[in-house]
Amino acid sequence: MLIQILTHTPLYVWAILAFLVYRGMAAMRDRDVEVRKLVMIPAVMLVLSLQDISAKFGLGGWALAAWAVAAAGVALAAGLAGSERIAASAVPGHVRVRGSRLPLVMMMAVFFTKYAASVAVAVAPQLRQDTLFACIVCGLFGVFNGWFVGRLVGDMASVRMLPAGAAAA
Repeated sequence: MLIQILTHTPLYVWAILAFLVYRGMAAMRDRDVEVRKLVMIPAVMLVLSLQDISAKFGLGGWALAAWAVAAAGVALAAGLAGSERIAASAVPGHVRVRGSRLPLVMMMAVFFTKYAASVAVAVAPQLRQDTLFACIVCGLFGVFNGWFVGRLVGDMASVRMLPAGAAAA
């Protein structure tokens, strides 16, 4: 059955996985990044999650509520935790971002949650109407999205705290 699942997975899914692994590996090393590009991965993860929630459960009811509560709670916690990964860069319009393995872990968590939920719904279509299943899946997406958004908020607060002109375009 596992072979059938893997062989029936569309090619674009593997392309998305390759992109996420590439971006996650890039996030493991210190690098200079344009300030506006700090938004890219959180936005991609948000789109992937909301697209999946919409396709499987619709954008309403308990599923969306579970996502929103989890996302808000984790975003608040991650945002309040702050960010020590941002420093001034010698390149105008850029900031120095400290590398970390956590973005790769979180991107893989989003991807494999989306993949596992898709397989589960394909094998057992009645799960689309299962409120508990929907809340668990959407709550997980909310945790992941909340972490990305909270970290972005912390990063942007760090950018604002840099010396004047350090990250200006």
